[in-house]
Amino acid sequence: MKELYVVAAIIKKDNKILATQRGYGEFEGLWEFPGGKIEEGETKEDALVREIKEELNADIEVEKFALDLEWQYPSFYLYMSCFECVLKGEFELLEHHNAKWLSKDDLDSVEWIQADIAAVDYLKENM
Repeated sequence: MKELYVVAAIIKKDNKILATQRGYGEFEGLWEFPGGKIEEGETKEDALVREIKEELNADIEVEKFALDLEWQYPSFYLYMSCFECVLKGEFELLEHHNAKWLSKDDLDSVEWIQADIAAVDYLKENM
């Protein structure tokens, strides 16, 4: 079974969290926390900064580790580390269909990718 090691950014602004809608692949149209694969030799934080630059043409400050989660998909096993981050400036959607700033009460208003639901639950307890 293929294993994927990824990072995700829980980007905070004005007591809201940035959710992005995937624009490609198996999970196109579902919502996620932006991020991606860790490349060889990268720290998780470095991978996250690079991925957000690639996906959102944006700079972030990684504030703190939030949680690790694991999820078994039919074709791969996912290991994801999530970090709370702050956006520096604006962002632009390069790989996503849409983005929304969600309050704690709005977190369930989008259809999340299955693995990201553990991070949503974390936010419901910690926002």
